Amino acid sequence: MGTLIQRTEQEILMGFVASCIEDVAEKLGLDYSEVYKRMKEVGLIENYIIPHYGVLHTESRANVTAGMIDTLKRWEEQK
Repeated sequence: MGTLIQRTEQEILMGFVASCIEDVAEKLGLDYSEVYKRMKEVGLIENYIIPHYGVLHTESRANVTAGMIDTLKRWEEQK
């Protein structure tokens, strides 16, 4: 059996953020760098994903992705 690698909370959080970006990109048929840019522009990563990680990571991947897409579109409309 291999060695267990311990991740810091920050590494786990950043992995979750990356997976959110990748899942939204896949669902929208876009490149992940475009989705990252859009999320960054409206503050979705800093003001939604990171602060709500505790709740978001307990949801199903499908629900999280759908919520991210909805929130991204709404925040872009408001900007």
